[in-house]
Amino acid sequence: MGVVSAIFFFGELRRRHVYRVAVVYAGAAWLLLQLGSILVPAFGAPDWLIRTLFWLLLIGFPVALGLSWVFELTPEGVRRTEPSHADTAFAPEHGRRIGRYLNLAVIAVLALAAALLAGRQFLFQVAPGATAADTVTVVPTAIPDKSIAVLPLANENGDKRERYFSDGLSEDLITALSQFGELKVISRNSSFQFRDSHETSESIGRKLGVGRLLEGSVRRAGDTVRITVQMVDAADGSIVWSQHYDRPYNALFELQDDITTAVAKVLKARLVAIPRAAVQTDRPPSGDLQAYTAYLRGNFLALQPTGEADLRKANGFFKEAIRIDPHYALAYAALAENLAALAARYLGGADAEAANVEARVAVTAALALNPDLAAAHRARGWLLFISDFDWAGADAEYRRALQLAPHNGETQHLLGALRATLGHPEQAAALTWQALSSDPRHASWINWCSIYLSVMGRLDEAEQLARRAIALEPGSFSYQLQLETILILRGNAPAAAGLAQKLPPGAWRDVALALAYQIGADRDAADAALKILIDNDAATNAYQIAEVYALRNDAVRMFVWLNHAWAGHDPGIINLRYDAFLLRYRHDPRFAAFCRKVGLPAPKQA
Repeated sequence: MGVVSAIFFFGELRRRHVYRVAVVYAGAAWLLLQLGSILVPAFGAPDWLIRTLFWLLLIGFPVALGLSWVFELTPEGVRRTEPSHADTAFAPEHGRRIGRYLNLAVIAVLALAAALLAGRQFLFQVAPGATAADTVTVVPTAIPDKSIAVLPLANENGDKRERYFSDGLSEDLITALSQFGELKVISRNSSFQFRDSHETSESIGRKLGVGRLLEGSVRRAGDTVRITVQMVDAADGSIVWSQHYDRPYNALFELQDDITTAVAKVLKARLVAIPRAAVQTDRPPSGDLQAYTAYLRGNFLALQPTGEADLRKANGFFKEAIRIDPHYALAYAALAENLAALAARYLGGADAEAANVEARVAVTAALALNPDLAAAHRARGWLLFISDFDWAGADAEYRRALQLAPHNGETQHLLGALRATLGHPEQAAALTWQALSSDPRHASWINWCSIYLSVMGRLDEAEQLARRAIALEPGSFSYQLQLETILILRGNAPAAAGLAQKLPPGAWRDVALALAYQIGADRDAADAALKILIDNDAATNAYQIAEVYALRNDAVRMFVWLNHAWAGHDPGIINLRYDAFLLRYRHDPRFAAFCRKVGLPAPKQA
């Protein structure tokens, strides 16, 4: 009897078209959610709208099924469904007609779903060398077959002072392999995080998004260089290829070329010519190994996160490389970039200006020696961007650098930062995400992507990225401040204040507390935190004080402090057009006037 009842029940579901209604409803609900996920951020609406829509659609699903069981459409209008034994003249034909309509509805929903998926795939794909895109996705992509990460070659000499040499050779391999357009090559920053790692090859490959790993060791003894390299299949740890090289030191460049050629051959990668691109190399034009060694020493120190002293030592080595080979354009470009970094991070006033003047001289020399050197265009773009506030000039230099070296993540990131400054955070997010494809563990870029998404209203994704950056570099205060910004945008005063209170005493903590307390109920605490910030940090944080006044809804003082920031050449000005706190006033005529004053497009123009 139970079997007969079940057969009857399922037959009734089919007769009353409940199955078809379920398919149509589920497909239509999915389409609405997908469209909502695109349109809600685009119009700056809060994230809770999507969650509310999801729950309403979920609740509506059983209601729709119940209505389809109880009611039906007939030539006489909507009425209760007749029992299966009812004798109605139009029932069979009517049932078939309703079934055909529902079948067409199913086909239409599936077609729309396919079209939306194709559209999202098109929108989310950023072609190599692209300079703009409409959106960004934080969903990881599949691992390409032709993909590799060069792990830092082990320094077999044992002397840490000689590590610059093994690191330099590793970086040379990365640069050389990056010339192969078919090959995805992970940048130094991410691959070097696995120095002396005990993780499995599968884990490293998954985290870097590659199918192959290149590892090995270097020993330099007198006039001989011994290099052992092997290529590993990341999925199972098996050795795909290995080779041992013993060469005279004066044949170092030939040895590097041999390794690059062998690796490319194993991966079946071809050196594909890219229009307007140029071969990039770190070798001196004279082939002088002493100049090359000096450059490697300088580059090694410049990339260490240890502070001002190492940057100054690096400058000395770059100058030594230039003295040995006055035509070494890359050494000039590296010197310029390093001087600009020194000025931005550690110097102020006349000292900073002197460093920037020296950097301009160096980058001019680099471009005169090699107009097709991407690093020189990137260095000049950075000087124009951060020092001169010459937005158009910086844009032209970054675009030229990206033409010459289309796969360079650093240039993609910097061009993205400039696009955000010009009022296009969506393009900045896409370019930064593209840069992360070759440097997936670059915490700073992950944090910048979070900043761009947060101003676009995509707070859930922004928070996910901010927490990921913090996990990679827990000691970075700027990442903590970005997470606090998201909490403030959500209106979560207690969480924002709690995060700020965990920071150590200093300027970062003063800024964080002053911002967090402005959205809380304790006005005395808000006033006190602002006073501390002004008393302690007015000379260096005028822009941040303007942000605090924006949160206090005090537009008059906000514009006063913005003018202080502009007069003091505060680098915070570059954030103006994508600052979620200041953009509350984007419709204020004074905001448009200030944008024009600093050479940025006003919101309407952008």
